[in-house]
Amino acid sequence: MGQSANTYLTLLVLLLSLGCAQRSDTDRKRCGHCDLQLSCNCSYGGFIHVPLVPERALSLDLSFNNITEVWADDLSSHMSLRALSLHGNRLAVIHLSAFDSLWSLEKLDLSDNRLTDINHKWFTKLGALQQLNLLDNPYSCLGSPPAFQSLVRLRRLDFGGPALVELRRGDLSGVTELEELTIHANNLERYESGALAAMWPLGRVTLRLHEPFLNNTALASAVLADVSYPNTPLVLEDLHLVGNESLQPFKETAKRRIRSRSLTLRNLNMSDEAVVDLLVVIDGVPLTFISIEDLTLTGEGRWERASWTDHRGIDEFFLQNLVVLDVFKFVSLLQHRFLLHYPRKVSVIHSQVFVIPCPTAHLLVNMQYLDLSNNLLTDLTVTEMLCNGDGTQKDLRVLNISGNILKSVSTINRLVAKLSKLTHLDISRNGYSSMPQDCSWPRTLRYLNMSGAKLTTITSCLPHNSGGKSVRSEQQWSQKLLSVPTCPEGEQTHLEFLLPTSNTLNMFGNSDLQSYRRLQSLQVGQNKFVCSCDFVDFLQSAFKGAGDVHITDRTESYICDSPLYLQGEPVGQVSLSIVECHQVLFVSVICGVALCVALLLCILLWRLHAFWYLKMTWAWIKAKTGAEALLSFDAFVSYSERDASWVENFLVPELEEPRENAEDSSNPRSPRSLTLCLHKRDFLPGYWIMDNIMSAMERSRRTIFILSQNFVESDWCRYELDFSHFWLFDGNAGGEAAILILLEPLSKDDIPKRFCKLRKLMSSTTYLEWPQEEERSGEFWKNLREALRMEDD
Repeated sequence: MGQSANTYLTLLVLLLSLGCAQRSDTDRKRCGHCDLQLSCNCSYGGFIHVPLVPERALSLDLSFNNITEVWADDLSSHMSLRALSLHGNRLAVIHLSAFDSLWSLEKLDLSDNRLTDINHKWFTKLGALQQLNLLDNPYSCLGSPPAFQSLVRLRRLDFGGPALVELRRGDLSGVTELEELTIHANNLERYESGALAAMWPLGRVTLRLHEPFLNNTALASAVLADVSYPNTPLVLEDLHLVGNESLQPFKETAKRRIRSRSLTLRNLNMSDEAVVDLLVVIDGVPLTFISIEDLTLTGEGRWERASWTDHRGIDEFFLQNLVVLDVFKFVSLLQHRFLLHYPRKVSVIHSQVFVIPCPTAHLLVNMQYLDLSNNLLTDLTVTEMLCNGDGTQKDLRVLNISGNILKSVSTINRLVAKLSKLTHLDISRNGYSSMPQDCSWPRTLRYLNMSGAKLTTITSCLPHNSGGKSVRSEQQWSQKLLSVPTCPEGEQTHLEFLLPTSNTLNMFGNSDLQSYRRLQSLQVGQNKFVCSCDFVDFLQSAFKGAGDVHITDRTESYICDSPLYLQGEPVGQVSLSIVECHQVLFVSVICGVALCVALLLCILLWRLHAFWYLKMTWAWIKAKTGAEALLSFDAFVSYSERDASWVENFLVPELEEPRENAEDSSNPRSPRSLTLCLHKRDFLPGYWIMDNIMSAMERSRRTIFILSQNFVESDWCRYELDFSHFWLFDGNAGGEAAILILLEPLSKDDIPKRFCKLRKLMSSTTYLEWPQEEERSGEFWKNLREALRMEDD
């Protein structure tokens, strides 16, 4: 019984294995989106299984599909794969040996799936792995034994998600050196002190600890304590700091001797009390960089209680995306000037700042970098901030006030003229519509960005070389320019960088860049280019580095807007034909070739007598379209004028005049007189020769050709024979209507080749020869009469 059961189970397992193998073979589809660099982008493909791709693929992106399982043989042949992304699938099952063949894999992304546990056997053969992303999966812990123990080259690790509740000591065993660590642990409930302490040196650390900061500050303090190193930038996200208790983790960290010198806070809500407590906590702490992104202030900015704090160690302050819930109650920045006394680099971006009072600005004497982009500054408030251009900020080297509501270039020029150390000025994306004719910029200015405005013309207001010194300058334009901006001769010869991007430029070339004699770098992408031959040739040469100017932006930003059939095509991939690029030359060559062909064709047609056939056809058509003629003659005689004596003395008397010894006329076989048509006698005067010939042939039962050397050589006979030949042998009369009489020996080779049917007739038809012996003449006339009477029979 037991043996039978074992046999049954074995068969069942075998059938299941075969079934799985069959499903894998039949259900797997092929992904054809692989480029020449062996990078396969199969994202958003709707795949439910790992698709088939070339075995030599180096990168495989399977993100945003519906894959639920990775089987053991799905990736078994991809030993060269360097990067694999399964982000955003429904992945719940990974076979234990699914990644065993990926010895060269350096980057693996399994984030945003449905993995409920992390199995260490997935990674046992991934000794080359450097980046691993396990974020946003529903596992609650990292599992046991340690999942990453074999990843000795791992340099970036991302794990965690809403379901992560526990981190134990030893979970990260084997991970000794990381350049970047990201942990999403907003709902972390249990943490063993030292769980993250074994990793050193440790690069950038990003933590999400929303709930621990609110409800378990001891846990949050333990986590911060394990990752706080002087050279480890610390990033904290999703914090809600509302009171003294929520700042306790910072206080505990501040008590340690070794503290992080770089702190970044993202997605942060803070009350006035929390701001004051944070300023007190970091008082005297050797922080050199503090960054706050996506900050929401719920208070009124009353932070005077922290005005005594010392933050002279802060070298750089960065604030982006500030939202003040009650902006009308928020106090003046004059109350916060103590915060700006020490930093050398200050950035307040996209934070609805509309004014910095001059007394506050006077405190910024040490500032070298100021970025107030994407705010609400106007010409009036900038005048206040820069203290009406008195040069108070004497050490300022970089000033960025782009994306505000500035209107006057001359005002900005006046305000920065005394900033003797200013090298970079960004006043782009403002509302300028014109430029003054002359400007006085600081002689130290190297970079000026005026893009994104509404300028249509450029003046000599642009910075130019002064005092003969070598100045390395850059101009960036994004206006409504229709051509590359130019200035009076000599004004811009010092420029080395020119960036007229995002304009309405149609085309440009070497001639447009003549005034930029020292230009080294050019960025002209994102314009509406007319892809003419000269422009395409110039730009493609620049892409290859063949010209004097080097294109530094991406070639993909150069797109044809016209002509219509090239719209949307990258300029670098356009191939124009010689027809489009050299139209005059092409038309000239075509006309020349056509003329030569026409000449050769005419010669060929002449040699083949095609014109003669056309002429005959026309005459025949005219004759055919006329009224049908009645038969008036027994025969039409075609002969040479030199043979007229024979015709008149022998032929005509013999056929037209009855012989004296003629038999009884009642006998049908007895000779009778015939009526002949002769051109000298019967052609109607005043009519066209062709009409007479065609009329004579139509009205005659037979045509008699008196062939001789005179006939062949005579132009008149040849002309007459042309028409008669065409009528007899191209019409309906047939070859039987012709009677050939040879007055002298004449071969068919003496007949012109264009009379092919006549030549053929001489080869296939018996003809009459005029006998040289007089006694045989009777037989000749008898045969001729017999030939003429054939139709009567």
